[in-house]
Amino acid sequence: MRIWRCKAPLGGKAGKRPPRPAGGAGRARRLTLAAVAALVLGGAGLLLDGVSHPGDGRIGGNFRLHADTGAMVSPASFGGRYLLIYFGYTHCADVCPTTLAAMTAAMDRLGAAGARIQPLFITVDPTRDTPAVLRRYLAAFGDKVLGLTGNAGEIAAVERAYHVSASIQPGQDGHYSIEHSSVLMLTAPDGRFLAPIRADASPAVIAATLSRYLS
Repeated sequence: MRIWRCKAPLGGKAGKRPPRPAGGAGRARRLTLAAVAALVLGGAGLLLDGVSHPGDGRIGGNFRLHADTGAMVSPASFGGRYLLIYFGYTHCADVCPTTLAAMTAAMDRLGAAGARIQPLFITVDPTRDTPAVLRRYLAAFGDKVLGLTGNAGEIAAVERAYHVSASIQPGQDGHYSIEHSSVLMLTAPDGRFLAPIRADASPAVIAATLSRYLS
């Protein structure tokens, strides 16, 4: 799991990858599992191997956000499916598209069983990531991942519910970075948080983890 920065031009086109800044800024920074547990899981008493403990209910919760289809959705909108959730944004230079590609490939590996899971991409950049912008961006990854956005308050609320950290870091020449938690989160059809999955995991590892919960 990672905390990383991604720089993009203010007002730039979604999905356009800006030049990487010198000196390594903007690259993913590896943290220890213990540090990620403290930041992403907020002390909810969970192990990163997906073993659940009392306190799982502190991760996740209800939300109402705008889907890239234009509809308002909540967890109840997905017909009792598992949710595979990733927080990111369309101006991402590398980590978000890499993770989305891995999610899509993992879903392909599941075959028909994948119909029991709805992958979600929730933006941490609601100002620029409108439903239309998300729809165009996610089209590059097939038709499985649904993009969700909202106003600043709605996104802040869902970030708190899922213990996601996201903050804008001003830069030079009209650029800025958003530093945010990068982890896949799996929730059960009844809304229970089940497991975090490393965002840099391979499609095979992601698919194997999902299969364990589907069986």
